[in-house]
Amino acid sequence: MFHRSLFPRDLFAEVDRLAREVQHSLDLSPSIRGAARGGFPALNIGSTPDAVEIQAFVPGLDPSAIDIQLDRGVLTIAGERPAARPAADGRTTVHVDERFSGRFRRVVSLPDDIDPEGVGAEYRDGVLRVSVKRRSAAQPRRIQVQ
Repeated sequence: MFHRSLFPRDLFAEVDRLAREVQHSLDLSPSIRGAARGGFPALNIGSTPDAVEIQAFVPGLDPSAIDIQLDRGVLTIAGERPAARPAADGRTTVHVDERFSGRFRRVVSLPDDIDPEGVGAEYRDGVLRVSVKRRSAAQPRRIQVQ
């Protein structure tokens, strides 16, 4: 069993934290064809014949504080998550603070067949769902031979 100390004297915990920060700074923005790991908010990206579906996991945020933009096939989700720390009464020492806080921005490159007029977003239970419709002309169809 692996034991991890909650105190800053744990050298392995500090190395692990630094490795995560370096990896986070090197992560590239995901695209529809393959997503990089890491970052806030966590994303699930998938597609159907009718739309591209993006889920962003942003619990505890006010939906009006989330900015979603689509420009030339690039979807941007941005906002800010306030810090939630224990009361600063002078006697409390924070040993672990793993919850992300601060400004965030995720960028997703979408395929060429999307319809910029067919974008919808819904926020429920901490999950932001963005659906981008595909152009009807781009959808596969069966042609009957006469």
